[in-house]
Amino acid sequence: MAGGYGGPEVLSVIDIAVPEPKARQVRIAVRAAGVNPFDHKVYSGVFGADPARLPLRLGVEAAGVVTAVGDDAVGPAGPIAVGDEVIAQHAPGAYATELVVPASSVVPKPAALSWEQAGGLLAAGGTAVHVLEAIGLGKDETVLIHGAAGGVGLVAVQLAVARGATVLATASQAKHDLLRELGARPVEYGPGLADRVRAVAPEGVHAAADLVGTDEAVDVSVALVPDRLRVATIAGHQRGARAGIRLLGGAPGGDPGTEIREAARLRLTEAAAAGRLRVVVAGTYPLRAAAAAHREIMTGHTTGKIVLVP
Repeated sequence: MAGGYGGPEVLSVIDIAVPEPKARQVRIAVRAAGVNPFDHKVYSGVFGADPARLPLRLGVEAAGVVTAVGDDAVGPAGPIAVGDEVIAQHAPGAYATELVVPASSVVPKPAALSWEQAGGLLAAGGTAVHVLEAIGLGKDETVLIHGAAGGVGLVAVQLAVARGATVLATASQAKHDLLRELGARPVEYGPGLADRVRAVAPEGVHAAADLVGTDEAVDVSVALVPDRLRVATIAGHQRGARAGIRLLGGAPGGDPGTEIREAARLRLTEAAAAGRLRVVVAGTYPLRAAAAAHREIMTGHTTGKIVLVP
């Protein structure tokens, strides 16, 4: 929970009573909660710093075991019962040991996933699906994905490869072997990026996804992709707005893609259950070390998802 606006130092864990679920709600004993850049933005002041909103409960996704259900507790996959292992997205206050969420936010956890993997699947996965839909990526096309080794990036790479696309993935050299394993052509970011992409893909680039928000990512994408409406950013909204590309996400001016992301939930869990989608966990932290988890994710250099384990 954030008791004020600022950096990770404002985060703390407090004890509060967890209510019984009402109609169309469920209560979950949390086993893992995903950490997302959005969580930091909530208390950093990016979305405003209204003192009346304090304290802020953080987190939007969690995996755990259902401990109680209200009447008509039916999720996207059907009725929910006590003892079900589930994933909840659109779950405000997911940084918790227990929470109550709408049944509509809950889908079954694939048995093939660990708790940590399940806790980090849906926010990144839904964002990845939204990005690929927004740029209209199709079979036999070439896509440039910036920040390809992050939580969203690794899912986007796999989904793009599954669509039959050629994936050019920017990342530091140390992450190239993993990206090759997932079917991408890795390219190191930094000065000269556009020329390196042209060398790897002389046939050209049809679409691009900026998942890091750097000026380089936006500018190189615009330079290489003929149609600016086939370039999207989830993080570089100011630069992206000036460049005339698609702005995605919850920031001002962004398309939240709510329906696309919600519709993707069962597709993502099905793909993970079948082994077609790999969830990479970069690291885990206990709930009381949420500040340390946020400091790591703020570096922008994690490989996969950071997850809190109560």
